[in-house]
Amino acid sequence: MIDSTPALIEAVATADSAKALLAAVEALAARQDPLAIPTLIAVLGYNNPGAAVAAVEGLVALGEPVIPQLLEQIDTYNYGARAWAVRVFARIGDPCALDLLIDSALNDFSQSVRRAAAKGLGNILWHKLPQTEVASTQERVFTTLVQILSDGEWVVRYAAIVGLESLALTSEYLVPKVIVQLETMAATESDSTLRARIALALQKVVNHIKFGERGRGEG
Repeated sequence: MIDSTPALIEAVATADSAKALLAAVEALAARQDPLAIPTLIAVLGYNNPGAAVAAVEGLVALGEPVIPQLLEQIDTYNYGARAWAVRVFARIGDPCALDLLIDSALNDFSQSVRRAAAKGLGNILWHKLPQTEVASTQERVFTTLVQILSDGEWVVRYAAIVGLESLALTSEYLVPKVIVQLETMAATESDSTLRARIALALQKVVNHIKFGERGRGEG
């Protein structure tokens, strides 16, 4: 049994079949060792979706230390690698990847990538930004998500609704704007699934404000 990170990295490098590669990547990801980050990033560019999924899970589990290495190592000319990287950035939420998430959410030709990026825009870790930059960056994210509400694919619009909900729950001053956008969309959206998700988002945002104000009043 291979039980050291270097040995697992070697197993990934020498895997001679798709099945062997998947097993090696899963084992390496399970180590949750920062030494594995470069290898897991490299796997994103392999033509093996199963191994890429395992690498994404491993990178997300490792969290913030992944971001600078992924930004540096990502092959922007390899669409597959870039698409998988967007999923990692979206789930970790580090604002260093904000430009890539915004560009991907607005412009990527793949609906699954646009969807992941849109959802990720609602998961940004705002405490990692200088306080003086938070409000302007949140406004930028809000504007982007509003644009995405017009995406031609309903799954991407759904992700934008989720993103706006998450943004409102962490950016109280944006709540009125978010409510207006969601109510406007609810009045024109023909898809019943999206209308139901808008209603849920509005309920969560309103309850957050209601109970937040009650908590402050009792404090």
